[in-house]
Amino acid sequence: MPKFKTKSSWKKRVRFTATGKIKRGKAYRSHLLNSKTTKRKRQLRKSALAHVSNAITIKAMIPYKRKGRR
Repeated sequence: MPKFKTKSSWKKRVRFTATGKIKRGKAYRSHLLNSKTTKRKRQLRKSALAHVSNAITIKAMIPYKRKGRR
């Protein structure tokens, strides 16, 4: 059985929590920041959890990443 390749872009963008959920950064923070309010930019700094419906797809992209602490 051949090994799966990990998608390099995904391994840089997501991390797993201790319970196995997927933590991600928020979008819309890279450019055009003058038009966004300070409050909105501050809230975009925080990380978010990936939605459950996307979790299966993301886990398939990074099959060997450690899923939480054991």
